[in-house]
Amino acid sequence: MGVKKALTGNYAVSYAVKLARPDVIAAYPITPQTSIVEKLSEMIENGELDSVMIRVESEHSALAACFGAAVAGARVFTATSSQGLLYMHEVVHWASRARIPMVMAIVSRTINTPWNIWPDHSDFMDQRDAGWIMSYAMDNQEALDLVLQAFKISEDPSVYLPAMVGLEGFILGHTTMPVDIPDESMVREWLGPRRQGYIIDGSTPLAVGGLTMPEDTENIFCGIQEAMNEAKKVIKEVTNEYNKLFGRKYSGLIECFHCSDAKYITISMGAWSGDLMEAVEKLRNEGYPIGLIRIRYYRPFPMEDIWEVIRSSKGVLVYDRSISFGSYGPIFTDLAGGLLTYTRNPPYVSNIVAGIAGVNVTTEDFYKLTKEFIDEVEKNGQPPGFKWVRIRR
Repeated sequence: MGVKKALTGNYAVSYAVKLARPDVIAAYPITPQTSIVEKLSEMIENGELDSVMIRVESEHSALAACFGAAVAGARVFTATSSQGLLYMHEVVHWASRARIPMVMAIVSRTINTPWNIWPDHSDFMDQRDAGWIMSYAMDNQEALDLVLQAFKISEDPSVYLPAMVGLEGFILGHTTMPVDIPDESMVREWLGPRRQGYIIDGSTPLAVGGLTMPEDTENIFCGIQEAMNEAKKVIKEVTNEYNKLFGRKYSGLIECFHCSDAKYITISMGAWSGDLMEAVEKLRNEGYPIGLIRIRYYRPFPMEDIWEVIRSSKGVLVYDRSISFGSYGPIFTDLAGGLLTYTRNPPYVSNIVAGIAGVNVTTEDFYKLTKEFIDEVEKNGQPPGFKWVRIRR
């Protein structure tokens, strides 16, 4: 029943890909992603993994190679970060518009310029309108598990969309943790053979990416939206299957921590959620009725699940690790927009943007900021709507 290893987040992704046995891996190095594809290349050279490694000249070419191989029926994988993901952006849209299942790991790093190798969520969030299933890990174990589940979800006939799995560079990518690696034969049986809606193999005339009339194009885009809605159900089904088979305890699109009796809710995504959990625990020990929603899947956005938790709350504090310049944090924007479809009297909702460009946000920082939010609501009834907190040591 599998083995336990001490793995970096990047290597945890590599082992997940090995278990999924893709036919094709396309790679171009970029910090802090590079060790994922280096490890996979090593596995191929050692005979541990029977895949074709395509070493391309750019990130754009890496995703284009994956797209071409996937259209021909291959299970594929690639990984990138920051500027590399931006360079891929054209093909990111091609993959989703063509409804081609594939999996890509995003080891998050601040977008340049100025030059910066530290993590925030800006590269990952920049893809939020591209039509990909988007999940984000809190630790290395979840990184491995989300990658495996991404293959299953992406290849589900009611979804047939590409999927990306995010993890913070260095914070998870280069930090070692114990990781339980499932049994390969069990994973193989669970994943089954690759499925996709169509294959270009020369047997039947088929065109992809040609000119379509406006109404036909709109129908294709509507199909992506419908698949996203279906994906919510599929994600929960796949998560439950995975939990039973491999002994995990994941929830579906979100994870709740001390939410059942909470009057105040914090919302976050990614590795810093662990620090926020510690702050929430400390606040509860002091009598504050606070809980945490951690977003595991950002697309499709889990508005229904979040609403069920916050509908009776007094205040909601959203922590974003990226900013939509001229607006707010992306998670806050999605939540605020979604609330208008559920109620005319939503709870007080505030947005804190922090941790940009790799600035460290500690448990004590979360404790102070969350306490200030609750105290402000209790005292004045209305907290600040938006605050960019620039932490300096």
